Amino acid sequence: MNRLKYLNNYPNSIKEDVLRLINKDGLKKYLLSKYPNAHNITSDKALFHYTTNIKNSFIKKSPPLTKTIYDGKINIIHNALGTHHFISRVQGSKLKAKNEIRVASMFKKVPKEFLEMIVVHELAHFKEKEHNKAFYKLCQYMQPSYHQVEFDLRLYLTFIDMEGKIERWD
Repeated sequence: MNRLKYLNNYPNSIKEDVLRLINKDGLKKYLLSKYPNAHNITSDKALFHYTTNIKNSFIKKSPPLTKTIYDGKINIIHNALGTHHFISRVQGSKLKAKNEIRVASMFKKVPKEFLEMIVVHELAHFKEKEHNKAFYKLCQYMQPSYHQVEFDLRLYLTFIDMEGKIERWD
């Protein structure tokens, strides 16, 4: 099994640093020192309001958000942490669009920065469909520390694969 599967596209020097941290049992300590507390956004209603506030702060002109929920069916095994759906339906003579975001349930008890990174990522798809330069620029606009938080989230996923969960965030 690849211990660093979430870091496959990173340079070898970074992977070596992470392996040293793992070998010293320092990964959990690093994550807890940087992100000591879990967020309190645990209901679908709270997640919808949280996501809507971010959307309205940064991408006001995009279509309205119709639904945001935690989804227990999404997991990292299917290579997703969250999903976004653009659903168009014909209603009479009009076309009605729905924009939905689903966040993996595992993010109910993690630091707020991790949840924010997932939400920002999915919201960015409202404007940019592909993972291109404009997409990541928009992510960084909405969350200036986006790239660092994404890396730390990958470290957290690595920790989960090796050890299970971080009890302090449960």
